[in-house]
Formats: sequence, structure tokens, C-alpha cells
Amino acid sequence: MSKSFQPTRLVGAIAIAMGFSPVIFAEDTTNATQLDPIVVTASKSAEKASEVPARISVISKEEIEKNPTSNLSNILQKDASIYVKQNGGLGQGTNLLIRGTNPNHVLLLKDGARLNTPNTLSPIYPELLDTTNLDRIEILKGPASVQYGTDAIGGVIQMITSTPERNSAFVTGIYGEDNTYKAIIGTDLVSDAGFFAQIRGQSMESDGTHIFNTQPDNLKAAYDQKGYSAKLGYDNKNNLNTIVEISQNKGANNYSDNGGISNTAKREFDNQLVSTRVEYKPTSNITINTRYSNFKDTQEYRESSPYHADTKRNEGDLNVKWQFTQAQNILVGASIDNTEYQDASILNGKQDIDSTGYYLQHQYKTDKISTQLGVRLEDNEKFGTHNVGQGAVRYFVLPSTSIYANIGTAFRAPSLTELYYHSEADYGSGGIYHTYGNTNLKPEESTSYEIGLDHQFTPALTAYLSVYKTDVKNLIASSSSFDAATNTTTSTYENLNKARFSGGEAGFKWKQDDLFLSTEYAYVKTENKETGLEIAYRPKQTLTLTTGLENTVYGISASLIARSNSNAQNSANPQKVPGYATVDLNAYWNINPNVKVFTNIENVGDSEYKTVYNFGNWYVNGGRQASVGVTFRY
Repeated sequence: MSKSFQPTRLVGAIAIAMGFSPVIFAEDTTNATQLDPIVVTASKSAEKASEVPARISVISKEEIEKNPTSNLSNILQKDASIYVKQNGGLGQGTNLLIRGTNPNHVLLLKDGARLNTPNTLSPIYPELLDTTNLDRIEILKGPASVQYGTDAIGGVIQMITSTPERNSAFVTGIYGEDNTYKAIIGTDLVSDAGFFAQIRGQSMESDGTHIFNTQPDNLKAAYDQKGYSAKLGYDNKNNLNTIVEISQNKGANNYSDNGGISNTAKREFDNQLVSTRVEYKPTSNITINTRYSNFKDTQEYRESSPYHADTKRNEGDLNVKWQFTQAQNILVGASIDNTEYQDASILNGKQDIDSTGYYLQHQYKTDKISTQLGVRLEDNEKFGTHNVGQGAVRYFVLPSTSIYANIGTAFRAPSLTELYYHSEADYGSGGIYHTYGNTNLKPEESTSYEIGLDHQFTPALTAYLSVYKTDVKNLIASSSSFDAATNTTTSTYENLNKARFSGGEAGFKWKQDDLFLSTEYAYVKTENKETGLEIAYRPKQTLTLTTGLENTVYGISASLIARSNSNAQNSANPQKVPGYATVDLNAYWNINPNVKVFTNIENVGDSEYKTVYNFGNWYVNGGRQASVGVTFRY
């Protein structure tokens, strides 16, 4: 693959920027390798990551902002426990997998609001989500159905948006290979009375890259998107914090629906999240939290067989936390969830489902021990009631050494696709195909066990180790039968399979002055318990490493992602997905407090690796993507 990169469009802007002299605010470029960040995903309340009796990792704001052209999928790949299965390069469809579990076993949240859609074929669209307003991303590994209900079998990925801390404004311009352009604009407003506002807008377009290994370099799949976000809030720093926010992202990407002959098919997307949150403390030891959100996701596919998918999710949560002693608290709450799916392939063209959850959680924390016990009762309109529970403990053997263990059950409710999919097609001599949903499906259920060790060798160096096993039963899969007399194939969804996912992670983080290094190794073994075969698209081994030098003036860093091979089919003699390794480079220079220039090179070696097998063709990644950018800040 041969590409040229000519960032001349930014040279003039950077030259002008060099002359900027007014000093307003210095940008905080604290290194991304925080050793003990504050997290909220594990228990729905703030706590140190070192106290959570489970494995949780954080991708910081500084790490996210290193490359503003990276989408959520690219950012998450730097966590070794996450595998991103992608049908091509920039803007193409992706699936997220945590610890080898299925994509629909991963719960994706934004400030507590669920972004999973009721379409099992594509439960999450991470490649289409904007990250320009994020403060951090928290990745909780292992079950979390007690706190969040359905889908959280493999883990939870939560995007936490930033909150304004001072009055400021900025504009960023980026140019990259494949005629990739991105512009971002934003402003933060803060008043002494406690009111604040934040606005972000962004637009991106790219010629894209070819998406099959059989396609020439010039047969590209274009991608464009634009969006905005706005947040309004009030925080009196005492007993009341309220926020209202809205974000929307829309655009289109080209793809192939004819085996790679062309990339003229087009997907137009539009997703919007509206949410409101209120935290109120009537007394010093009682906190009331309430949240309500509406998430809409529309996909319009313009291809040889056009179709439209429109999903909506209305969700609310109310909980009360009572700190009844210095070391103990109880969290009691209830949640509601209504999902709706409108599509020609759904029975009657439109279906919806309601579910209500009730949960109770107890925590005990001292300098020596941290425990978390919880139960949840889910009342689903279609499959009835379901109970899950979780118990976890972390014990500090020494102030610098702790061990933890947890056991938890989780579930995934059948999606509206699996319940109500309805399709009939007549291919003439190719036969008649009928596909039906199954309203008698049971939820998928899991039981997970995990133990782990964390040790701080010095204030600058920490290491960790985790070992886990997850058993899932009632896995939903498609079952087919053929009637030779009528040349008809009939398929439906059934609870057919059992699976086991076992493995572990080990890593360490080091930071000394401006220098830092972090690395993680993950291993996962997957097995379909019905057939004994390895589950497709699950690399057994992944190694990630990030190192560099960063301070408030300049920084340079490099990141490595290496994966072993995997199987492309669930068969005794499958196609093999080759392993690969990529290296990314990032650099920035704060010329003065108002101007920052930066450059990024994703996949420095321009490695074109295979990702997904498609009837003789292979989807491939997008290759190298180099870019330069400048930010003007007030």
C-alpha cells in the first residue's frame, strides 16, 4: 500500500500560531498513566480504582485527546482485554468484545445512559460515536447486571463527559492522509453562582480506504460525519448537582454489498442522546440520584436491497445511598427501560418491550478491606422475572498489596430482533427462505469467578494480575431446517448453546517525572460447550504497550498492539485470521498557552492485516493514517 501525505494546508496556520503571545490559561497535559484514578462504574458512586474488588481500567482525557481523529473503537483497542472486530477501515462496522464474550454481552454507557440498541445484528455502533466531549472512559471487566441489568455479562464500557471548570474556548483543525479533515470547536462557561455550560461541535470527512484485500487501493469507501453536544448544569458544591445534556452525531459511510466489486452501498446514520441527571444530598449521609435518558439510533441502508432501522430507548434510574456508618453504605434503587425497534423485518413493522429492575447493594470499606454485595430483581415484560447477585471482596495484605475475589451472575434479555424478526424471501431456483423470531426465548445467563492481585512496588510503579472464568448458558443462536419437497429453508432463534470464557490479564504501570510506560498482556480461551470448538474471532493472546515522555510543554509517545491469530469460523477446519502488530506514534508541542500543534501516525508500518473472512474475500484494516493538527485556545 503506497500513500502520500502532504500536510501543507496547516503550515500557514501553524506559522501564524507561532507568533501568538497573549497568555490566558496554560493547558493541563498531565500524563495519561494515572496510577489510581477515581471511578464510578463499579458501584454507581465515586471510589478509588485501587479499592474496587474487580478489574477496572481508565482511559484518561489526555489519552483520548492525543488523536482527535480516532473513534471510540480505536481508543478502546489499547486495552488488552478488548478486541475490536472491524469490517474494514475508517467508518466501517465494528463489534466490541470484552474477555472473549459476545458483542451483545458488552454494555456501553454514556454518563449512565445505555447506548446498546435492540438490534442483535449490531448491538453497538462504536465507530459512529463522538468522543470530543469525553473526560475519561472507564472499562469494568466482568459481570455488572446487579447495577445495570441486561447485557453486562462480559463487562461495561462507560464514557464520562467532561464538566467545565473555567471559562474557555478552542478550535482545532486536522488534516490527514486519504484527504481526511476534521474540525472541532468548543466553549466552556462557568459562573460564580454555580451554573455552567459546555458546547462542542465537530465535523469530519475522509475519502477512506479500500475495505477488501481483493480491492485496489483506489477503490475507497468514503466516510463523513458531523455532530454537536451541549451540557447545562448547576452545582452549588454543597447538596445539589443537576445536569441536562444533548448530543447528536450523523453522517454516512460507503461499503460493499456485492463481495467487494464496488463500494457504492451507503449507510446513513443519525444517533441522538438526551439525558438529565440530578444529585441531591438532603443530609450529610444520604445521597439521592436520579437520571432519565432518551437514545435514538437511525440507520438507513441504501444498497441493492435497501432497508431502514429505527431504534429508541427510554430509560430511567432512581437510587438512594445511605452512609449509615463511616465504613458502611447501602444503595437501593429502581430502573425502568423501554426499547422500541421499527424495521420492515420486524413483525408488524414495529415492536417494543418494557423492563423494570430493583437492586440493593451494600459496601463496607476500611483501610484493610473493601466488600461489595448486591442483588437485583428484573421484571421483564416478555420473559418474566429474573434474579442476579454478586459478591466481591478486596483485602489489603499490606498498604501496598491487595488481593480480590468476586463471583457474580448476569443475564442478557432476548433482543427485539431475536423475538420478532420476520423475513420471507424467494430466490427462485435458489429456494425460499423464511426467518422468524421466537417469543419463547429465555434470557442468556452467566456465572463468573475472578481473583486478582495488585501490588505497588514504589510510588511510581504498580503491577496487577487477574484470572477469571465465565460460563454462559442459553446462548441464543439461529437454528435452520430444510424442506426438500418445497425447497424451503426455515430459520428461527433458539436457546441452543453453552460457552466458557477463561483467561487472565497481567500488567504494570510506571511513571517517573516526565517518563512513563504501561503494558498489559491478556489471554483468553473460548469454548462452545456443545461442540467443543473454539469460538470464532477470539485472539487468544494480546499485548499492548505505551511509553513516552510528556509534560506541559511537549510530549512524544508510542503505542504497540500485538495480537495472536484466531479462527474465522466455528468449525473443525476453520479459516485462520492471522495475528498482527501495529505501532502508533503521537507528539505534541504547546507553543504557548494559546496554541498547540500535534501529529499522529496510526499504524506506522502501514501493516494491512486481515480482520474478517467474507466468502473468499477478507476485510482488511485501513492501513497507515498520519495527520497533523493545531489547536487555538483561549
